[in-house]
Amino acid sequence: MIDEDLDTVPARPAFPFSAVVGAEDAKLALLLATIDPAIGGVLLRGDKGAAKTTLARGLAALSGGTSNCATSPAGPGNPFVELPLGATEERVVGSLDLTAALTGQGVRVQRGLLAEANGGVLYVDEVNLLADHLVDVLLDVAVSGINRIERDGVSHAHPARFVLVGSMNPEEGDLRPQLLDRFGLAADVRGPGDPTVRAAAVRRRLDFDADASGFVDRWSEAEERLRTRLAVCEPAPITDADLRLVSDLCAAAGAEGLRADLVLARAAAAHAAWQGRHEISADDLRRVAPLVLAHRSRRDPLDHRGAPPDTDRLVEEALERQQTRTSVGSGDPGDQGDRHDDPGIGASADHDRDRASDGIEPGDSSHGPSPDGGGDNNDEGANRGGGSTGPERSTSSGGPSRSDGVVTAAGGPAPVQTLRSAVRDAPVGNGRRSPVITERGRTIGHRPAGGAPTAVAPTATVAAAAQRWAADPAAPSTVEPQDLRAPVRTTSTGNLLVLAVDASGSMGADARMAAVKGALLGLLADAYQRRDRVALVTFGGRGAQVVLRPTGSVEVARTRLEELATGGDTPLAAGIQAALELAVAAATPALEPILVVVTDGRATTGDDPLAAAMAAAAAVARHRLPAVVVDVEAPGPGRLHLAGRLAAAMHARHLTMSDMTAHHLETALRHL
Repeated sequence: MIDEDLDTVPARPAFPFSAVVGAEDAKLALLLATIDPAIGGVLLRGDKGAAKTTLARGLAALSGGTSNCATSPAGPGNPFVELPLGATEERVVGSLDLTAALTGQGVRVQRGLLAEANGGVLYVDEVNLLADHLVDVLLDVAVSGINRIERDGVSHAHPARFVLVGSMNPEEGDLRPQLLDRFGLAADVRGPGDPTVRAAAVRRRLDFDADASGFVDRWSEAEERLRTRLAVCEPAPITDADLRLVSDLCAAAGAEGLRADLVLARAAAAHAAWQGRHEISADDLRRVAPLVLAHRSRRDPLDHRGAPPDTDRLVEEALERQQTRTSVGSGDPGDQGDRHDDPGIGASADHDRDRASDGIEPGDSSHGPSPDGGGDNNDEGANRGGGSTGPERSTSSGGPSRSDGVVTAAGGPAPVQTLRSAVRDAPVGNGRRSPVITERGRTIGHRPAGGAPTAVAPTATVAAAAQRWAADPAAPSTVEPQDLRAPVRTTSTGNLLVLAVDASGSMGADARMAAVKGALLGLLADAYQRRDRVALVTFGGRGAQVVLRPTGSVEVARTRLEELATGGDTPLAAGIQAALELAVAAATPALEPILVVVTDGRATTGDDPLAAAMAAAAAVARHRLPAVVVDVEAPGPGRLHLAGRLAAAMHARHLTMSDMTAHHLETALRHL
């Protein structure tokens, strides 16, 4: 038994920001957002254990805030508030103060996390997993700077101006485009590849864990120098010539809307200040453009990522166009008073020198107890390397195009517009996206609590108690168990697409796997539009393998699917059983699994492989799991029609090779 009062345990200090090894892009993005919060916040994307949370907490300590949990009172300086994924809308927005109402103190508002974050940093870990209705709230308040509470009989508004800092692991799901664009800057945070750098990062972490206070003291001088440098940073003025160059660059990069232009201008001005300059230079744009444009350059996660935007080239081309406009006098008349020939904008200063000086202290590598490098450290666990983007998609309709057995998709996915048309043509009332009652979600009403409620609806509870008091004036003005009302919350249902794909040797013949990949990639495009989750099971050779557990990242699913190789026998029963177990385990009231089995039905593993496969199919039927069997058996007189029998045993829709288009497959799923 623990006798120690947890309230008396001193808070552990944050890992010093300047002690984090590497992660220079992430550090710079956070510092720029601190210099000018109007930039719009920072998104840190990377693997588990890549120091994302460590950096955010270190920034809070550096800027004078506190790294306490969200339920702790904010300390001096800028508040740092962490929004947990399990937070309710009431906790985030604020609600009626039930204690004040019951003790006769009138109607008061209980502050939410948005109020606590006012003037500081609001940090959301795993922001890509945040509930949609909370994302909507964050977007509205982040844009307006005002939180309006209209709930529980309370009408109240208060300022809520904060810097959004979010972190996410892309493999765990994509971020809504609306929220992605809301973050002014985005930086990828990866584990270091150099063993020496990794060892340095681990050593600092071990030293911190062994003696946190002593470690912080050893880095206090470096932290204070950073604070001093931040304190004197005032964003450089933004001239019309600067804006002309910024807009030229954003237009060339294909940025949508004007937010990129605004953020790029502000970030360049902040970077100039960080470098101790009072004018924006081309090197400022080169340094900050990747942080502004990279996460805005691609909307479709099923497109190959390829190389990041060549912002250096885009800046040089924009500079050349600006010089051409100046030399021929084609600029706007209002620009004649601006510095078209400004040496800062037109100069090509040493970009590498400027990039190096973005670090903790320019030209000084001895500010900390030990040398650092291009890495990072974290208390979240071991670092993992970034995954490959997969092979290039084949544009031919031929068979295997690689020597390692991997078959590329034939022609890629069907156009998204075709999929959308298929969805619109599907009948309504099939259960997709219908609201369900859940423990978390948007509050739509209340009910008698009964038992031990996990949440209480304040206004409804007070109203029930007041009615009882009015009926019996002699009764004490207390809330009794029968007065308690629990909130009724709802959320929209989604689907988990469990793809069970035959990867045996026969799938490599007649371009079957290429056709399968093309159709399934189209299905993934629709899953992205609908924010469905995806899982991938393959069976071939000795057994079945869960290649991808349920994820919201269709980009990861696309990569795993395209890297799928073929070969060996067909353990069909094992594949169906593995997919069924995964689907049943992942099912929730808000997540309905759909099983998609792709096979020719020719089971070849076990004493009686066909009987085992039929038994596994019957198990799917007993679980009433919606399913589709895609029959990839080659046409001809030798057809056995085993996949059709499998679909009948599974009570599933049956599609043939001629139906293997994204349109037909998606339409079949919508009719389940």
